[in-house]
Amino acid sequence: MKHFIYIVIALITLNSCSEYQKALKSEDIAAKFKLGDSLYSQGKFAKANKLFAQIVPEYRGKPQAEKLMYLYSNSFYEMKEYYTAGYQFERFASSYPKSEKLEIASFLAAKSAYMLSPVYTKDQKETKVALEKLQNFINLFPESEHLSEANKLIKELDFKLEKKAFSIAKQYNTISDYPAAVKSCDNFIIEFPGSSLREETLFIRLDSAFKLAINSVELKRTLNGLVNLKKDRLNQAKEYYTSFKKSFKNSSHLEDVEKMGNAIDEELQKYSTKS
Repeated sequence: MKHFIYIVIALITLNSCSEYQKALKSEDIAAKFKLGDSLYSQGKFAKANKLFAQIVPEYRGKPQAEKLMYLYSNSFYEMKEYYTAGYQFERFASSYPKSEKLEIASFLAAKSAYMLSPVYTKDQKETKVALEKLQNFINLFPESEHLSEANKLIKELDFKLEKKAFSIAKQYNTISDYPAAVKSCDNFIIEFPGSSLREETLFIRLDSAFKLAINSVELKRTLNGLVNLKKDRLNQAKEYYTSFKKSFKNSSHLEDVEKMGNAIDEELQKYSTKS
């Protein structure tokens, strides 16, 4: 009995493949559309896509074109070909601005951009593009049923940019480029004022400013004459120390912060006793 069932399944599969191959070679665009629609409904998106690709030019200007273009665009999305999917969905939205599929097509175009966003350690150009497209979608469809998901995706992308900026500051600190670390931390605080990484960023800024000050030369000649570079940097580090203590009274870094604060005070005390 099982042997018989296997034979039936094999025959159905062969017939299906034969029908598909025949449709690919056929010049009957209606037959291609019908089979493509059927394959799409079965979740066979790659096969449906090949059939759609053959007939898209032939259906331009025809009543069925709108449905075909949506199925064609979404087949790329389902195949995880997000760059092409985004491009095709945007074409669909531009070509059919009154379509009932306009909202979902616009959302999937933006989500395709989101899917192209790389891990935070890589260049974040695609992430910024995705953020812009998702925000544009929200602006165009503020009452959309996809609003919650769009906001969630934006939050994820924002945090990715935060992690990227934080990792840059941390890397500068690790390689002892303390001026760059301090500047990167300052930029981070301005760009991401409510970040969950704020505490770690302020600690890295303090640590960098402290090490920069402690290892500074005493005097530096400038256009305005000699300046006490070390003292100026110690005072800056002291400001960062005070800011950190005020913002994070229960931080896990408090022990290290206090050690830096004490060392800064000891160094500054030397200047107060000089005549």
